[in-house]
Amino acid sequence: MKVVLSLVLSAHVGVSVKALCDNCCCKKGFINKFDRLIGLQSLPLICLLPCDPPPTHTHTGLHMPPARSGHRCVADNTNLYVFGGYNPDYDESGGQENEDYPLFRELWRYHFATGTWQQIRTEGFMPTELASMSAVLHGNNLLVFGGTGIPFGENNGNDVHVCNVKYKRWSLLNCRGKKPNRIYGQAMAIINGFLYVFGGTTGYIYSTDLHRLDLTTREWIHLKPNNPPDDLPEERYRHEIAHDRQRIYILGGGTSWTSYPLDKIHAYNLETNSWEEISTKPHDKIGYPAPRRCHSCVQIQTDVFICGGYNGEVIVADLWKINLQTFQWTKLPAVMPEPAYFHCAAVTPAGCMYIHGGVVNIHENKRTGSLFKIWLVVPSLLELCWERLLKAHPHLAQLPTIQLLNLGLTQELIERLK
Repeated sequence: MKVVLSLVLSAHVGVSVKALCDNCCCKKGFINKFDRLIGLQSLPLICLLPCDPPPTHTHTGLHMPPARSGHRCVADNTNLYVFGGYNPDYDESGGQENEDYPLFRELWRYHFATGTWQQIRTEGFMPTELASMSAVLHGNNLLVFGGTGIPFGENNGNDVHVCNVKYKRWSLLNCRGKKPNRIYGQAMAIINGFLYVFGGTTGYIYSTDLHRLDLTTREWIHLKPNNPPDDLPEERYRHEIAHDRQRIYILGGGTSWTSYPLDKIHAYNLETNSWEEISTKPHDKIGYPAPRRCHSCVQIQTDVFICGGYNGEVIVADLWKINLQTFQWTKLPAVMPEPAYFHCAAVTPAGCMYIHGGVVNIHENKRTGSLFKIWLVVPSLLELCWERLLKAHPHLAQLPTIQLLNLGLTQELIERLK
C-alpha cells in the first residue's frame, strides 16, 4: 500500500475535476466550465457528489435523508452530520417512515470515505425543536441550541442539547444563570471556551441579544454591550457569524420582510464589550454580494465563505469570500447547481465544503435532498492521493484494521475509514 500511495501521488497530481467525480452531475453539464487541472492557480475546485435519486423505502427505512430545509450540519475529517429539518410535503418527507412529520427528529451521518449515508440510532433525549436551531461540533460533541417545532414560533427551545457522536448518546447540558429566550434562527459559535449566541426570533419579535455560555462553569450571561441603544445591529434571524477570536462578525440575516446588506457588517469586540460597524470592500467589478438571509457560511482561518440564500425576491446561488483581515469581498467562480436557501453547509478540516438540502423553488415550496461538495482551498497532496486511493479501492473500509496497518495506512487514515 505504501507503494500504491506513492504511485497514486505521483501519477494523479494533475488529474482533472471530471476525473475526480466520474458518474456525477458534471456529466450533466452543471459545471463544465470548471473542468480544469488541479493547480495552485485554480483555487476553487468544484466536485459534485452523485445526484441523489428520489428517496427509496426499504424494510430498513430510508437509505438517505429525505428532502428538507431548516436543518443544520457539521463536519469532521470523517463524517458529515445532519440534524433535524422540515418538509411539509408528506411524500417528500418520507411518508410513513417519518413519524414526526413534517419535522425530522433524526441524526444522519454521511461517511466521506465510502460515500454512504446512515441514520444514527442514538440513546437519550433528542431535542424536539428541529427547525432553525444552531449546531456546532466541539470535539466529539454536537451542541444543539434553540430551534422551533410545529407550529413555528409556538414551540421554541432555549436548552443546550449535546450528542456525543462517538458514543451516540444525547444529554441535556445543565446550565446556571439566565438562559436566552426561547428562540430560533439565531447564530452561535464557540470562542475560547465560551459559546456565544446572537439574535434569533420568537416568531413574533426579532432579537439583538447576545448571550455567552461558559462551557466550563456552564453559566449563562446576558452580555450588555457598552453601545447606546441606537448603535446596535438591527434585529434579525437566519444570519450567520464568523470570528477571529477578538471579534464576532454578523453576516446577513433579516426578518420576514427584509434582508440585510453586506456592504457593512457589525462586529462585537470581545475585549471592549462593544459593537463596531465595519465597511467592507467591494469586488472591483460587480460590487458587494446581494443582501440575503437563510444562507450558509463556513470559515477557514481568516477566510469566510457565504453561499446561497434568499434576498426577499429570488433564491441566490453564488459563492463569496470575505477576508477578516482586509474585509475584501471576492466572488468565486462557482455557483450552486441548485440555488437554495434554508440549506446547511459545513467544511472539513481539510477545506472541503459540503452543502445539503434547502428550499429550491419558492412558488412550489419545493425542497431538495441533494448533497454537493466543493474544495474551497487547493487540496493537499495527501487529500488528492486519498481520494484517488478510495476511488481505486472502494472496498478498503471493509478490511480489518490490522490488515490496513500492514498495508501501510496511518492510524489517522484508518480512523477516516471506520
